[in-house]
Amino acid sequence: MVTLVRTGLRLRAPPGTFLEVRPRSGLSSRGVLMVNAPGTIDRDYSGEVKVPLTFLFPGEYQIQSGDRIGQVRVAKEYPTRFAKGTVRPSDGRKGGFGSTGR
Repeated sequence: MVTLVRTGLRLRAPPGTFLEVRPRSGLSSRGVLMVNAPGTIDRDYSGEVKVPLTFLFPGEYQIQSGDRIGQVRVAKEYPTRFAKGTVRPSDGRKGGFGSTGR
């Protein structure tokens, strides 16, 4: 089961950047994992930051107010443009995402 943990924080990335929410190694050593890590906070997002956590073991894990459940990294944004018609089909892998069976 995944629980969205509210942080009470609202963050805005500086121009030309975006934010990444990353897991803390101390939590993972206790079986608490951040789902979809690192999480990306787009520059235009203005809502509360919520961290999706799951627990590997039976039972419960209690998170208290003030617990450090993630860390935020500021990352530089590199604008990317895709030019139409520049990628040619190949005879290589066509299925993607593990389709080679290896």
